[in-house]
Amino acid sequence: MSRRLSRYSRYTGGPDPLAPPIDLREALEAIGQDVMEGTSPRRALSELLRRGSKNMAGADKLAAEANRRRRELLQHNNLDGTLADIKKLLDEAVLAERKELARALDDDARFGELQLDSLSPSPAKAVQELAEYDWRSQEAREKYDQIKDLLGREMLDQRFAGMKQALENATDEDRQRVNEMLDDLNELLDKHAKGEDSPEDFQDFMAKHGQFFPENPSNIDELLDSLAQRAAAAQRFRNSLTEQQRAELDSLAQQAFGSPSLMNALNRLDAHLQAARPGEDWDGSQRFSGDDPLGMGEGAQAMADIAELEQLAEQLSQSYSGASMDDVDLDMLARQLGDQAAVDARTLAELERALMNQGFLDRGSDGKWRLSPKAMRQLGQAALRDVAQQLSGRHGERDTRRAGAAGELTGATRPWQFGDTEPWNVTRTVTNAVLREAGTGERPLPVRITVDDVEISETETRTQAAVALLVDTSFSMVMENRWLPMKRTALALNHLVSTRFRSDALQIVAFGRYARTVTPAELTGLEGVYEQGTNLHHALALATRHLRRHPNAQPVVLVVTDGEPTAHLEDYEGDGHSSVFFDYPPHPRTIAHTVRGFDEVAKIGAQVTIFRLGSDPGLARFIDQVARRVGGRVVVPDLDGLGAAVVGDYLGAKRRR
Repeated sequence: MSRRLSRYSRYTGGPDPLAPPIDLREALEAIGQDVMEGTSPRRALSELLRRGSKNMAGADKLAAEANRRRRELLQHNNLDGTLADIKKLLDEAVLAERKELARALDDDARFGELQLDSLSPSPAKAVQELAEYDWRSQEAREKYDQIKDLLGREMLDQRFAGMKQALENATDEDRQRVNEMLDDLNELLDKHAKGEDSPEDFQDFMAKHGQFFPENPSNIDELLDSLAQRAAAAQRFRNSLTEQQRAELDSLAQQAFGSPSLMNALNRLDAHLQAARPGEDWDGSQRFSGDDPLGMGEGAQAMADIAELEQLAEQLSQSYSGASMDDVDLDMLARQLGDQAAVDARTLAELERALMNQGFLDRGSDGKWRLSPKAMRQLGQAALRDVAQQLSGRHGERDTRRAGAAGELTGATRPWQFGDTEPWNVTRTVTNAVLREAGTGERPLPVRITVDDVEISETETRTQAAVALLVDTSFSMVMENRWLPMKRTALALNHLVSTRFRSDALQIVAFGRYARTVTPAELTGLEGVYEQGTNLHHALALATRHLRRHPNAQPVVLVVTDGEPTAHLEDYEGDGHSSVFFDYPPHPRTIAHTVRGFDEVAKIGAQVTIFRLGSDPGLARFIDQVARRVGGRVVVPDLDGLGAAVVGDYLGAKRRR
């Protein structure tokens, strides 16, 4: 029996079908962090797409690769290729002819030597002067004919990709077919310019000359696009030559295929293309340097490649108004940088599209982009997950997802995990074991219970709490890099309360020169502004109002601050029209008003915990005295542990209650 061998290679048909899906959670966390640091959501998304991630190449990397490739084309090539080839063929032809003449003894041979001695040093003029020369050497004649053949192929290769190789060793019949194609093409473009062409004219032309157009255009506009791009590149190639090089090539071009008819047809074609596509770059040029000589067709291709690379670099920069990764031409990217680059760009476009279409970003009535409630839930979950890991490492607490260690059953169950103390749900546990063993084909009795079968009954705490989280938003929080940890702490606590302790009422109060209640989304997008004042008095007044709105709930006040109170409201009546008094060092009146605010929350019976950031001795003295006065607690966490400290204190208070 014959053996069939299978060979496997890398998948090249686009994105890897077995690749993992786009990780929106990782992307959203990166965007959320930038937003919390003061970047707008749309800008944060653009920055993510530009820099990428550890598992995803960004647009900046792709743009850098495009620029590197462009520099290589400019630095490693020069434009003397065709002229150097012609000079080499001419020297070889003249040398072969001199050898043949040296062996002859007649006067015509001496006259021929005189003609060769008087040839112009310019290769272009020398080729013209030898047009009527009667060659004696067959090798010399063939070399000279190669010059004309090379010129014709180079001129065509500038306009039609691959023509130089296709017409190598071409016959007179092949050259005649090229001339017919050019005549028919110019006739078709004449009719198109006058609006007299029809789809049938285009189809007839492609049926007759389709082998010259590997791009296989489907209509005349696509044909014009492909021809104009390459013709414009050929013109930029010409613009990049020196005056002497242009003059020599123009002179040589008249010798292409042994007559000026080819050049005349190409000039006519260029006129049609410039009129039909004036938006192409017909006037640009590039400066080449290096040791790798380019022919005219290769130079035109290099020009086209450089133009595409510049276009890709602009698309990937995403620096223009309304930029989107969908703007990137993936076919062009694959052509210039390879299939993997196109896959990377497609991944970025899909990520951008998914974040927009799945509702993580939305635009408000003022036209500004914001993180949606869905995005805020994801950010809160991520912040709480980080806090839970810290709590687990510090206090042996496993996970903050549980609904309560003891209390009323919620009716919900979930799989048991290490560290859970909730009661087993016997019905669900036994059912899981029976279903598992039934699937294995084993005898149903006795039922064997494994750890994976166990489910527990979730409970909820019986005590409702009214929680006021007061966060310092003065500029010192920004200056000392406490801005981001403060926001992540608030998000973690809000997510915990809104998902696991829904009966609790949480209010976030941000205080700088003034205090105001903020939603998690508002706090996330809050930018640091330089303004003097740490108005803890106003924040305590708003917290007191919140606690009094929930008279049957256990009041809890959590304060996060890094500076002494330096501002207070004069004649505060809760109407928002009171004036702010500021002074530094703290004025005795400010201290008195702030202490009175703590006394008010203490009268309600609130549990007060103050989280002191930094090492300000004045703040330490003030907080210690206030804590003793109201029976509160003082916690001095490091920045990395702020979230764990606040959430841990809240959970500890829940257990104590």
